[in-house]
Amino acid sequence: MTIGAALFTIAAGAVLAFAVTAQVAGVDLQIVGYILLAIGVLGLVIGLWTAAAGRRRAAGPPPAL
Repeated sequence: MTIGAALFTIAAGAVLAFAVTAQVAGVDLQIVGYILLAIGVLGLVIGLWTAAAGRRRAAGPPPAL
C-alpha cells in the first residue's frame, strides 16, 4: 500500500467512524470505519518503513578513489 492510499484509507475510515450517522441493515458503519482506520495506519507504517529502508540502501558508501 502506498503512502497516498494509506492516507486515503485513514480519511475514509475517519469519516465513517466519526461523521456518518446513517444506518445500514446488518452493517455497523462505525466498526467499518475503525477497521479502515486500523488498516490505513498499518499501511502507512509499512509504507514509511519501506521508504526509509530504501533510502538507507540507496545511500551506500562513496566510491574509493
